[in-house]
Amino acid sequence: MSEEWVDVLVTYDPVEAEIVKDLLESGGIPVALRSSKVSPFPVNIGKIGEIRLLVPQADKTLAEKVIKGEEGPANK
Repeated sequence: MSEEWVDVLVTYDPVEAEIVKDLLESGGIPVALRSSKVSPFPVNIGKIGEIRLLVPQADKTLAEKVIKGEEGPANK
């Protein structure tokens, strides 16, 4: 990642993270998931359970609108 990436969503639900990731990517927005989880230990307490969705700084505003439902396939 050569450009600056920023958080657009923090969740504790891996399914939610994947759904939002797929939604953003379907609109052409690159997404990276970052998690502090250790796979063998299914712990979702505090920052250990956080999953962060990051997008390039240039796509942050659009990504936030897509997440809120203000932009996207349904609004075309």
